[in-house]
Amino acid sequence: MARGDKKQKKPRKSLKERIAPFRQAYSFTVERDPKLNWILLGSLLVPFALVLALGFVLGAPIAFGFTGFLVGVLVATVVFGRRANRAAYREAEGKPGAALAIVNSLRGDWRVTPVVTANTQQDMVHRVVGRPGVILIAEGTPQRVRGLLAQEKKRTVRVAGDVPVYDYIVGDDKSAGEIPIRKLSKTLTKLPRNISPGELNKLETRMKAVSPTPQRQIPKGPVPKGARVPKSVKGMKVPPPQGR
Repeated sequence: MARGDKKQKKPRKSLKERIAPFRQAYSFTVERDPKLNWILLGSLLVPFALVLALGFVLGAPIAFGFTGFLVGVLVATVVFGRRANRAAYREAEGKPGAALAIVNSLRGDWRVTPVVTANTQQDMVHRVVGRPGVILIAEGTPQRVRGLLAQEKKRTVRVAGDVPVYDYIVGDDKSAGEIPIRKLSKTLTKLPRNISPGELNKLETRMKAVSPTPQRQIPKGPVPKGARVPKSVKGMKVPPPQGR
């Protein structure tokens, strides 16, 4: 095999390139969470002080001090991740396309079809095909989007057959059965696995015939990419709908 045919090794990222996502995540979060620095400092110092104090009691302050520092860094990292996650979801609430960005970031085999139906008021329904079955996710004004969701579910049920069809409206009115956007990812990943991988491929093929309405352009805006926001908060733009 000629050398030219060999795959070229990807150039290693510099330290600056590696830490860039974390810097962006920090800048994004601290702008929306003014208390972040003090909270992170406390998250670092409190575990460190507790473990160090234990080290003095046991006569090994250096070893326990080092361990306490590592524990403090770990705690601060977890706290930062949660605060960044919360800030990103607050930023996304109420913005068209936010739910789509979240389902697109789900780990696993999820087949996402954006904007299977929509209206001129930017109310829209997205379809996700996965191991749980078919999931319809509506976002927009609840009073208007319920009609869109009901029509799409009728078409979906006829094609899905015995496969479960779930439907959700993204919103904050729990009494009306809406689901907060910050809980959307966790809700979907907790659904039972009702079909096998082989059945999933067949289901996706059948579902391609469901949506006669042409997909519309999704309004752009900053939304969270997903649960692991600290690694990727970049004021993300919602991607345009993918073609069929």
